[in-house]
Amino acid sequence: MDPMSGKTASPAFPALLQGFFCQRLINQRNVSGQTVASYRDTFRLLLRYAEQRTRKPPVALTLADLDAPLVLGFLDHLQKERGNGARTRNLRLVALRSFLHYASHLDPVALPTIQRVLAIPMKRFDRPLLGFLSREEMHALLAAPDRTTWSGKRDHVLLTTLYNTWARVSEAIGLRVVDVVLSGSPSVHICGKGRKERVTPLWPGTAKLLAHWMALVKQNADAPVFPNRAGLPLTRSGVEQRLRAAVALARQRCPSLQARRVSPHTIRHTTAMHLLQSGVDLTVIALWLGHESPETTHKYIEADLSMKERALGALQEPPGRNRRFRAGDRLLSFLDSL
Repeated sequence: MDPMSGKTASPAFPALLQGFFCQRLINQRNVSGQTVASYRDTFRLLLRYAEQRTRKPPVALTLADLDAPLVLGFLDHLQKERGNGARTRNLRLVALRSFLHYASHLDPVALPTIQRVLAIPMKRFDRPLLGFLSREEMHALLAAPDRTTWSGKRDHVLLTTLYNTWARVSEAIGLRVVDVVLSGSPSVHICGKGRKERVTPLWPGTAKLLAHWMALVKQNADAPVFPNRAGLPLTRSGVEQRLRAAVALARQRCPSLQARRVSPHTIRHTTAMHLLQSGVDLTVIALWLGHESPETTHKYIEADLSMKERALGALQEPPGRNRRFRAGDRLLSFLDSL
């Protein structure tokens, strides 16, 4: 409270930013560590840019300094000087918008500035069609690891589990022994984006592979299902490296893989597409994938050429020659009278 005016003083920008991270993101929303890291990196970049533009150290900045022209300049800086794409630019803007929504309730004086920044639109960009593997290509990939070796056994079980569960790579490497249920109806408990949990059933063959693998490594309940040689969870880069090795071997058996770029997420897309082609309802696929919006799952329909061809085949093809419409005299007379 300002003793001279009797008005409540606006909170300092550093206090707002600290409250956003500690109270809003971590305590109230309980977001994942990945989200916190992404938002943290956004504000690191923004504060350094603002320091250069305003000649103020970050602790001296105010919300008024982060006006629309500065934010637009920052977004241009990301793309032109740092070489970021539109998708990354939009992610940075999402983080900034989240903070400003939080700040608007605590600093009403800055509301006009906040509203002008919130009006900055997302940048549109071309979305490439989803890449996915055919059944033959997927089977060749699963058969590629050398199952006579320890790492080959692990890689085979890992790839099979990714294909069965549609898990993101971060979800797969985060699996613990306790998350795998092999009795009764075999399933895995997956902790997905935003700490959302889902249960995915296992094929009998996948359950058998996991049972043999976990008996081989003999780990405790909290140990990773897919460890490295040191017993630690595989890293994202470790999974990508093992996948590249498997793809290189699979290309010898399946030449069509030569032109394919295969990532761990490609396997997730592949499972979804194979189920869609088998007639599984799109809402069920969205549930298993952990999608909040059906629009996210709808992109699989856009990518499935065979489904479009079947739909086109159900439509009667028009005659080979289209006749131009020629109006009769009475109709022409009517039009002339208007």
